[in-house]
Amino acid sequence: MTTTSIVAPGDTSAGAQSQYLSFFLAGEEYGVNILRVKEIVELDVFTRVPSAPVGVRGVINLRGRVIPVIDLAVRFGLPESAITRRSCVVIAEVMLDGEPLVMGVLADAVSQVLEFRPEQLEPPPPFGTRARSEFVSAMGQAGKKFVIILDLERVLAPAALDALAAAQDAVTAEVPEEEEPPAERTERDADTGDDTGTPTDADTTAG
Repeated sequence: MTTTSIVAPGDTSAGAQSQYLSFFLAGEEYGVNILRVKEIVELDVFTRVPSAPVGVRGVINLRGRVIPVIDLAVRFGLPESAITRRSCVVIAEVMLDGEPLVMGVLADAVSQVLEFRPEQLEPPPPFGTRARSEFVSAMGQAGKKFVIILDLERVLAPAALDALAAAQDAVTAEVPEEEEPPAERTERDADTGDDTGTPTDADTTAG
């Protein structure tokens, strides 16, 4: 599993600028405060969790630690994100009830680190974005386009406790890396298909 560490930036321009990690999701570019981002993980395998809350795609094993992975597309009312060669997980830390909580955010691709001055951050519109308005903290002006700045606490908090509970119930020791590596990055449900090891009628007849 390949990871990219994120180093928290120091004060620049007397603290006038803020840095955000931007990523793509369903064709839209979103940004999160880089201080919330711990690292970026290449998505190679993850384990589905039975009866997981809506939006929880599964869990990954990050150096022996169980990390729930949230699909923001589902949280925004969109279809599940397709898994491709560029898919990755943004490992972020949020505060829930005063306690730090580490979660994974599924992204189609990571874009860049952006710097915004206060005057480049506009209030979020009441409508017009795929993300629910309460999930958006600002609109960052990057040239001629806007990047949707997400409030991770609001996005992740409603699902956080349920996600952790589901992960802990499903994984008692170490997360088994049992799902096939996505050679073509095409996600396939482990419960479907014919490669289950169960003899078919043809096999029984041949025997």
